[in-house]
Amino acid sequence: MGKRKTKKFASMKRMISLKDQRIKEKDRTKVQAKKKKDPSEIKEKEVPKYPSCLFFQYNTQLGPPYHILVDTNFINFSIKAKLDIVQSMMDCLYAKCIPCITDCVMAEIEKLGMKYRVALRIAKDPRFERLPCTHKGTYADDCLVQRVTQHKCYILATVDRDLKRRIRKIPGVPIMYISNHRSELT
Repeated sequence: MGKRKTKKFASMKRMISLKDQRIKEKDRTKVQAKKKKDPSEIKEKEVPKYPSCLFFQYNTQLGPPYHILVDTNFINFSIKAKLDIVQSMMDCLYAKCIPCITDCVMAEIEKLGMKYRVALRIAKDPRFERLPCTHKGTYADDCLVQRVTQHKCYILATVDRDLKRRIRKIPGVPIMYISNHRSELT
């Protein structure tokens, strides 16, 4: 048996120094010549444009009657908690609520099959406002995020952690969720 070759842990590639003869003279000067920044120069910074409806974090477009975008799992969890969606929303906000459901969410519920037929019946309730989707595909999370960023007049009702995490990055959008067998708002 011969010697085993062991690979060195965290071995690093060797760098050629700038003084090496293999590097041409013109390439050496490029690396060394760095622009010195003028301290009196005006600094430009790209700042994202915020909608005029936001007063700091306060959204002025929100007001009764509240339009609430409902996600698939919010309907499913409200069935498990034996909550009437519209009534629990009104109990949470103390105002008239109009639950809105997009075509993508409706398609997602329809894809779930017979097991979720109660959720489909709730989604087809005449109190729910249907919102048509113009984009391609039926991925509900992207659809809801896109709609909420475009129009800041919605409250998003969801129980999905990933979607809540995405929505929290958008300023001025409240999130409604279910905990302790009732709807709560953040």
